Amino acid sequence: MVQKAKPKQIKKKVGRPSRFNEMFFNFVTNLCLLGADDEMLMRQLEIGKTTLQRWKTGYPEFRAAIKKGREEADAKVGKSLYQRACGYSHEEDKIFCNAEGLVTKVKTIKHYPPDLGSMVFWLKNRNRTLWRDKHDVEVKVDDLSTIAEAIAGSYEQRKPK
Repeated sequence: MVQKAKPKQIKKKVGRPSRFNEMFFNFVTNLCLLGADDEMLMRQLEIGKTTLQRWKTGYPEFRAAIKKGREEADAKVGKSLYQRACGYSHEEDKIFCNAEGLVTKVKTIKHYPPDLGSMVFWLKNRNRTLWRDKHDVEVKVDDLSTIAEAIAGSYEQRKPK
């Protein structure tokens, strides 16, 4: 006896349709250029955490747009931090007004000296082993009774009489 093949059932989509739109690509890139984290993206797109994660996994272009914006922003801030740590100069226009009210615009070069806080931040993050504040100190003790006696002796000296 030959069995008849069952007709394929079409799955019905459950839930409301996704609000995802390909126009979000530029929007999230620009938000991330402004420093947006996932919380801000969720607020601006008016979606929840689960939806954001689903969009990141389901739409590789969406995830790439977020990554692109964040990488560009990080690079820009990194460049600024580096310039601040090393010091830099730039052209600027100074405007002067004399006693008669004559306004004069003069091009000058403004110098910014290296900034100590930026240097420390840069070095601590770039080379943690050399520049971190915490130092590992190893103490070897041969006789614990000697330490206990020393502590007790210092206590006896401080005790009021």
